[in-house]
Amino acid sequence: MRTRALLAGVLTAAGTLVLAPFVVAAETPVGPRGAYTETTLLFGTQRPEGGTPVTAAQFQRFLDTQVTTRFPAGLTVDDGRGQYRDRHGVIERERSYRVVIVYPTREAESANAKLEAVRSLYDRAFRQESVGRLDESVHASFS
Repeated sequence: MRTRALLAGVLTAAGTLVLAPFVVAAETPVGPRGAYTETTLLFGTQRPEGGTPVTAAQFQRFLDTQVTTRFPAGLTVDDGRGQYRDRHGVIERERSYRVVIVYPTREAESANAKLEAVRSLYDRAFRQESVGRLDESVHASFS
């Protein structure tokens, strides 16, 4: 992406004008890009009703058998830490996973059914209250 450096003026408390550079993205995209949807799924590992958390091996097996089979073109997995308020009002802190899947917007209807199946399967398999989902329209190019 092409960028431009500009100077911004900041007036200090002493009344002195200080110039500082900052970078802004150019408005012209680089190369042709298609319409895609980026879906992020947020998987927790704590079991709300108690029990041992979902292990890394269990999550990897779920990813291999339930997610990758539905989205073989590719996905990204990030480890994280998260927190949420459970249905009893308790703040739960947990190890979590963020799975990002990008697919052509024209395939959104079939992708939606697959994504909802993944969420439901994880909820049932690991006794979760929910799997978070965020969808965003993006322009992307894979070459």
